[in-house]
Amino acid sequence: MIKLPGAMNNIQMVDLDGQYRSIQPQIDQAIAKVLQEGRFIKGEEVGLFEQELAEYTGAKHVIACANGTDALQIALMALQLQPGDEVIVPAFTYVATGEVIALLGLVPVFVDVNPDTFNIEISQVEQLINSRTKAIIPVHLYGQCCDMEGLLAVADKFGIHVVEDTAQGIGALYSFNNGSSKQAGTMGTIGTTSFFPSKNLGCYGDGGALFTNDDDLALRIRMIGNHGQARQYYHEIVGVNSRLDTLQAAILRIKLRHLNEYSKARNLVAERYDAALVNDERYNNPARDPKSTHVFNQYTLRVNGINRDQLREYLKENNIPSMVYYPLPLHQQNAYNRYNHNDQLLQNSIFLCKEVISLPIHTEMKAKTQEYIIGKILAF
Repeated sequence: MIKLPGAMNNIQMVDLDGQYRSIQPQIDQAIAKVLQEGRFIKGEEVGLFEQELAEYTGAKHVIACANGTDALQIALMALQLQPGDEVIVPAFTYVATGEVIALLGLVPVFVDVNPDTFNIEISQVEQLINSRTKAIIPVHLYGQCCDMEGLLAVADKFGIHVVEDTAQGIGALYSFNNGSSKQAGTMGTIGTTSFFPSKNLGCYGDGGALFTNDDDLALRIRMIGNHGQARQYYHEIVGVNSRLDTLQAAILRIKLRHLNEYSKARNLVAERYDAALVNDERYNNPARDPKSTHVFNQYTLRVNGINRDQLREYLKENNIPSMVYYPLPLHQQNAYNRYNHNDQLLQNSIFLCKEVISLPIHTEMKAKTQEYIIGKILAF
């Protein structure tokens, strides 16, 4: 690896330390308050965070939980789906989205994604629906919303639920044809998100949340996450133990106040990449859906006519990290290839896994650092 001066030896995909230092007094004070009060589980910070996130997103109910995977599982449990019921899920996504379906004895039905936006291909969804189909899980991948208007129309036509996976898209805004707009995670039956540290709204451990506008579902979700009880020691339904702890809630309350500025900072980085790479035919910049804003949890290129793995090795030699989200579609993973699927319907997912590469993007990215990254990419 080449030895470079100063910050060029410490380029990161996500600079969590730099972000912490920028708000350190606020974070330290919030943590100290929780430590002094000693209510590490179910402290008041959890309820306050839920209220503030509801106000930010416009969701009627926000229920915090232990992580984003739990949020997906609890959502499907709350819908009371039965073993053998089918759930449509994109093949090009993180494993958690399909994992919870299989874990509950449900059947994942894999759908392809759009090769430009990386989001679920609405035109393919309807042909996969049958009498066993009970839900669709669209993933707002990399930071922008799926075509929710089209998807909700299909779901309404067949009377099936939509569970939004907003782990990478919190804060993205979707615009409907009638002029109204809604936040990612608040349009379907239930929305879910993750507060994993590298997310746009990340805590300093694990955390997650669910969104819904349905009062009955909100009560059921809250019960499921608390061992199936609405009052202590009286368990009405089978549940799980999935709680956001008070320390993480206190941290998230501080970071939520900065979420809009974080999104702006990420967009600035994305715009600089776009401007520098748009005329290089070897790279396809991430497409923007005109109906959705983009919060850029990842900045993901597609390579064209060059070897992606050689590019990654070259960047590594020049102290530039990169990631591949994701190297293998879900339907080809050993854990999921037993489920019926048609490779011909999933060609975009298969090709994307060979073409995508994500570049460093975060709220603390300096222009000089990014210029160095861009220069090396163009020189490859």
